[in-house]
Amino acid sequence: MYFDRSHISDEQLLSFHRALLYPRLIEEKMLLLLRQGRISKWFSGIGQEAIAVGATLALSPDEWILPLHRNLGVFTARGMPLEKLFLQWQGSQHGYSKGRERSFHFGSREHHICGMISHLGPQLSIADGIALASKLAGQQKLALAFTGEGGTSEGEFHEALNVAAVWDLPVIFLVENNGYGLSTPVTEQYRAKQLTDKAIGYGMRSMQIDGNNLLEVYHAVTEAKAYALRESKPVLIEALTFRMRGHEEASGIKYVPPALLEEWAQRDPIHHYEAFLQFIGLLDAAGIDALHQELKHQIDDAVNQALTETEPPLVDTGTELGDIYAPLPPAQPAPAVHTTHDTRFINAISGALKTAMEQYPNLVLMGQDIAEYGGAFKITEGFVELFGKERVRNTPLCESAIIGAALGLSLMGYKSMVEMQFADFVSCGFNQIVNNLAKIHYRWGQAADVVIRLPAGAGVGAGPFHSQSNEAWFTHTPGLKVVYPATPADAYGLLLAAIADPNPVLYFEHKALYRSITGPVPEGWHTVPIGKANIVQDGSEITIITYGSGVHWALDYARQHPQLSLHILDLRTLLPLDYEAIYAAVAQTGKVLILHEDTLTGGFGGEIAAWIAEHCFSLLDAPILRCASLDTPVPFAGELEKNFLAKSRLDQCIRQLAAY
Repeated sequence: MYFDRSHISDEQLLSFHRALLYPRLIEEKMLLLLRQGRISKWFSGIGQEAIAVGATLALSPDEWILPLHRNLGVFTARGMPLEKLFLQWQGSQHGYSKGRERSFHFGSREHHICGMISHLGPQLSIADGIALASKLAGQQKLALAFTGEGGTSEGEFHEALNVAAVWDLPVIFLVENNGYGLSTPVTEQYRAKQLTDKAIGYGMRSMQIDGNNLLEVYHAVTEAKAYALRESKPVLIEALTFRMRGHEEASGIKYVPPALLEEWAQRDPIHHYEAFLQFIGLLDAAGIDALHQELKHQIDDAVNQALTETEPPLVDTGTELGDIYAPLPPAQPAPAVHTTHDTRFINAISGALKTAMEQYPNLVLMGQDIAEYGGAFKITEGFVELFGKERVRNTPLCESAIIGAALGLSLMGYKSMVEMQFADFVSCGFNQIVNNLAKIHYRWGQAADVVIRLPAGAGVGAGPFHSQSNEAWFTHTPGLKVVYPATPADAYGLLLAAIADPNPVLYFEHKALYRSITGPVPEGWHTVPIGKANIVQDGSEITIITYGSGVHWALDYARQHPQLSLHILDLRTLLPLDYEAIYAAVAQTGKVLILHEDTLTGGFGGEIAAWIAEHCFSLLDAPILRCASLDTPVPFAGELEKNFLAKSRLDQCIRQLAAY
C-alpha cells in the first residue's frame, strides 16, 4: 500500500497514527465489554477506521459532519471525551442524549456532529441545508455526510445529490462501500459498475479511493473540499473498504466467504499505516507498542471512571414531556392598537409570509414553483422581486430532500418555510417529518426551526390526490406542532406564530377557503398563540368542536337554524391541544358533536372523543357524536364529492343529538 505524504509533516503523520489507532483500541475494549454483558449492543467499524478518521482530519473543526453508526473515528477525532461517549453507550443520563438514544444516534453542536437516525439517507439531505446556510452566509465551509453502499439505494440519496447539484452546494457525499448491506452483497444492491458512476447523472464530480489508506482518504477529502468551496459544487467520494465484523455483533459474518475476509485482513488500515511509519523511520516496533499500551491504559481509565458514574437515567415524566419541544423565544412586542383591514384568507397567508420575511432576515422560503411563478396558488407572487432568489427558492420535486435541507438550515441558525404544493404530496417527505424533525430536540436538544405549509382539503373538485385532509397523519407524532386556521385573522396570526416558534410546525391551510372567506386582519406583527382554541359562537344546547372548513359549516348551519343554540369551538391547534377549552366547551352544553372534514376512521375526532369520555363523562347528557367524511378516497365528480364530505351529514348528526 503506497502512502503519499505530500504536504504532511512528521508531526502530523504521528498525530494521524494516534487518531487512527485510538478508535480501533476503543472498539476492541467495547467488544470485550460486550462479551462480558457490560454493554448491550455494538456496531463495529473495525477495518474501516481510515475513512472516518481521514475525512474528519481533512475538515475544519467547525465544519459539520453527518456520520453513521460505524464512524467512531469521527467522534474521537473531533475530541469527544471517551468517558462521556461510554456513558452515552451505556444509556446513562450523563451521556449526550440523557439516555434517550443508542450508540451513535446523537449529535453535538459543540463538535459540529449531526446525529443520524436509523433510516440510511435523511442525513444526506440535512447536509444540503447546512451547505446552503454556509453559502447564504458567505462562509467558506462545507458539510460532509456519510452513507453506505446500501444507502445509495435509498430514494433520499438521489434526492439529496440532485438538490446539491441543482443548487450548487458545497457538500461531500462520502460512501463507505464495505461490500455488504447487513448480509446483502453489492451484487444484489446495484448494477452500476462503480458507485462513482451515479454522480454522472447529476453532473457531479466523483472519485473512487482506497478507504483503507488513511493518507489517500485525507488527500481525497482535502482535494474534494478545495474543489467544493472553490466551485461551490458537490462531490461524491466512494471509499472502498470492508467490514470485518457483523452488521452488529449479534448478526455475525457467516455469510462472508472466508477467503474474502482473509483478503481484506491483509489490507488492515492500521497495520499498513504502522508499516509505513516504520519504513520511513518515524517509529519502530517498540514505539508502536508503547503507543498501543499508552492508549489502552487511557481507555481503561476512561471506561473505569465512566463505569463508576454510570447510573440509569432519572425517570421524571415532567422532564420527558418538557424536552419534546424547544423553549419558545420571548414574544415579539405587538403594537398597542392594531389597524385591521378586510382580507381574503389567501392574502392573509401571503401577508404573514411577507411580514415574517421582513422580520427575520434568516428566513428562507422553499417550494416547487414558488419563485417567479409565485406558487401553485400565487401566495408568494412578487416575493422574488422583494427578497431575491436566494431566500425564495424554487425546489426540484424532492419533497424529502427539501424538508431535510430545512433541518440543515436550522442547525445553522436559519428559519425556513417549506411549501408543499398540495398537502397530499407530503407523504413523499413523511420520514423526514416524523423521524427527524419531530424527534431531534428530544434526542439531543437540537431545535428544528421549520414550518411546512400544506394546502389541504376537498370541495374544489380536485380528486383523490389533491384533496386529502391528512392532519391525523401527524397529530400522533410527539415533537410536531399542528395548526389549522379557519379565518383570515387566524391564518395570519398562526403563521407568524409558527415561524417565530423554533419547533417544527405543520400549517394546514384549506384551499376552499383561499378566495371564499374574507375577514378583518391586523396589520404588522400579530400572532395567535399556538395551542389556544377559540370560541367562535357562544351557545347552550349543543357544542360543536371543530377546525378548518368545519368552522364555516357549523356557522352556516347555525345561521340557517337560529332556533338552536349552538356553542362552536374552533380548535385552531391540533397539537398541542387546548384541553382546558375542550373541557369548558363540553361543560357548556353537555352534548358534543365533533366535526371534521377528514375521514371517520382514524380521524382526529376519535382522539378528542376519547379524551372527553375519559375526563368529562360526568358532564355529558348524550353520547359523543362524530361527524366526518366517508371512509373513501376523495372522489372527483361534484355530486360524489358533496356526498363524501362530512357537511352532508351535519344536519342528521345535530338532529340526533338534539333528540336526547
